[in-house]
Amino acid sequence: MLSLQSRYKQFKDSCSHAYPKKKRRSWFFLSFVGLCALLITLWLSNGEGIDGFINHFHYGRDALPIWLQALVTPGQKVWTTILILVVITQAIVRMSPSEDKRSRFIIITLLLTLAIRYLLWRSLVSLNFTTSLNAAFSIGIFLLEFIGIAGYIIQLFMMLRESDRTREADRASVAVKTGEYQPSVDILIPTYNEPDFVLRRTLIGCQALDYPNKQVYVLDDGGRSEIQRLAQDLGCHYISRETRSYAKAGNLNNGIDQTQGELIACFDADFVPTRDFLTRTIGFFQKSKMGLVQTHQCFYNPDLIARNLGIEKFLPHEVEIFSRHYQRMRDGANSSLCYGSSFVIRRSAIQATNGFFTGTLSEDYHTSLSLSAQGYDVIYLDENLSAGLVAENISGHITQRQRWARGTVQSLFIPINPLTVSGLNWRQRITHLEGIVQWFYSITRSLFLFMPFIIYFWKIVPAQATTQEWVSFFWMYYFVQLSTFAWLNYRSRSVLISDVYFVVTCLSVSATLIKTLWCPFGQRFKVTPKGVRSDKFSINWSVALPLLVLLLGTVACSIFNLQHLQDSANNLLIASLVLSLYNFIVLAIAFLSSIDVPKTDKAVWFDLHQELEVKVAGMTLTGSTTALSETGAIFNLYQATLPPNEHLQPSLELKIVSQNLNLKGKIVEIKSRDRYPQIKVAFEGVTQRQHKQLIELLFCRPGQWKRQQTPGEFKVLFLLLRSLLKPRFLERNTQVSVMAVNQEINSRSRTSFNTHQQPVKSA
Repeated sequence: MLSLQSRYKQFKDSCSHAYPKKKRRSWFFLSFVGLCALLITLWLSNGEGIDGFINHFHYGRDALPIWLQALVTPGQKVWTTILILVVITQAIVRMSPSEDKRSRFIIITLLLTLAIRYLLWRSLVSLNFTTSLNAAFSIGIFLLEFIGIAGYIIQLFMMLRESDRTREADRASVAVKTGEYQPSVDILIPTYNEPDFVLRRTLIGCQALDYPNKQVYVLDDGGRSEIQRLAQDLGCHYISRETRSYAKAGNLNNGIDQTQGELIACFDADFVPTRDFLTRTIGFFQKSKMGLVQTHQCFYNPDLIARNLGIEKFLPHEVEIFSRHYQRMRDGANSSLCYGSSFVIRRSAIQATNGFFTGTLSEDYHTSLSLSAQGYDVIYLDENLSAGLVAENISGHITQRQRWARGTVQSLFIPINPLTVSGLNWRQRITHLEGIVQWFYSITRSLFLFMPFIIYFWKIVPAQATTQEWVSFFWMYYFVQLSTFAWLNYRSRSVLISDVYFVVTCLSVSATLIKTLWCPFGQRFKVTPKGVRSDKFSINWSVALPLLVLLLGTVACSIFNLQHLQDSANNLLIASLVLSLYNFIVLAIAFLSSIDVPKTDKAVWFDLHQELEVKVAGMTLTGSTTALSETGAIFNLYQATLPPNEHLQPSLELKIVSQNLNLKGKIVEIKSRDRYPQIKVAFEGVTQRQHKQLIELLFCRPGQWKRQQTPGEFKVLFLLLRSLLKPRFLERNTQVSVMAVNQEINSRSRTSFNTHQQPVKSA
């Protein structure tokens, strides 16, 4: 029997003649170049022929049918209308939960109406055809704007039919819990260069899964002897390979060839499952056509950009909107995506599709696409059943987004193209198309960063409109979207922070998209670094320098505009000045977010309360933890009295009562908290069994990963402005841990302690 690697090579070779790479590359890239050439021709040409051609397609408002004139004519008392709409939407949002279908239908219908109305006005009335130069830019900007809004309209339609499979999981899990359905499961953990302390958490979590018929396999593409010893110590199987072809996908296919379980669960090296992961997912496979179950991904370290801005306590992770919102939309269209970790797949299904797809950088996306095309069900369970590490520096963050963008766009150049592959219905194709087009929003956002320069230096007017028209069509649509955006995405993201995220990555992602259109397969797979540590602030200049140049240029452009505004005020200069001011604020915040905050502690701290018994200086005291990690604890004592300093030894013993876990530690700090002592300790001499208990307590408890709700738009605006006025690198004591503190207390070299040490501010 041929291995998956060999079968996929045969499959790829058989498709290469039907899909020659050069032709696919030429078709897409020449289309892109042709559009640019047309716009440049309009820009450079001043001939009557071109002007006549343009005017032929631009009749003006008076030439439109009466019903269209009514739609694209600004109404009276526009601000009053906006206020009424915002009040109505806010009443619905505050009184109804996000899951209420009737309320969602009303909000979505209103947004669809305003979005379509805005596009009609932009396309039929506001385009500027006064000169060829204005026409070229006006059309180009509108096309980019159209892509973004058209994608959002598709999303709105998708929101009308979202899926929530929690109740289905409740029913399916009964057979698993009772033992009626317990197929064999192989748990595959691909790894390359992740630190052993990161991988150890994952292995312990997988061994702790509440499911008897399982085997855990470490797929080590690094061929590291220390990882082999780690696997053996923890009772896991170890698989390596001589060649590292096809990166992660090839590693997984090699693992599948050497295992036999009926089902396969996959976790990245940094993802730790909760004990009930298999119990909640395995039951779905009682249906013979179930191919893959993807679960929600959450993270136990803070969001990178929010951390660098100092507001991580208030904001959900950036990728939370994808898991909490987009995946539910896609599941409603039978187009759920596998995203590389925390999923279960049927072995026979993955073998029928020739293994994990190895032709692109997004093996997860194209594998789920292949399964759907073959008629298998690919579903999404929106439950927090695992947690991993999000990128820990801005370099890793950008690299990850570039890989995702390139991998998604590569789908246009391979046989498994969601627009042409057989086996998908029209709804699935539109959903996948929207997912691809979504990456091109970065190009639109990049252009709008340059817009003030284009308006001022080239005197280009991208749209002809009065202030009343902008208020009636754009601001009415924007304010309603602003007041409903977070509610529609289940409080996972606000509009304002979304724009900051876009600006941080848009230039890098735009460059990647253009490179991919020209050379789709010219980039190798890059692993996102995990377990990163640093002891000082650092700036990634490849990200920060373009933002800084744009920031300074925006300031200069605003000064020029202000000088001319004193001479002659006009709508063009006012619009350019307003856009410059907004871009300045967002660019400044984006620049600050590219300054990585120190991360000196490899341990992850949790705001976890556990009852303790503490033995110190011959006394047995009681207390409760306020923060806990693998390497130490912070706890409050219930007794107000401690021995005098001269009689107090730096060592103590503590017992976590609920786990019957005894640990030894060294006191790092003592301070008074409401007249009661608060003690910080570093654990010492932790055995493998004790560490396993700590990991299971910290990472594996069912239901422990709670969802954070995004604040309102005004609160987000306040947080962003605060981070701008008080940058994090100016703070004297910067904390970067997840829940509580980030002081490194894992140092084994400390021989003394200070009972009068000042407390470190929490993050």
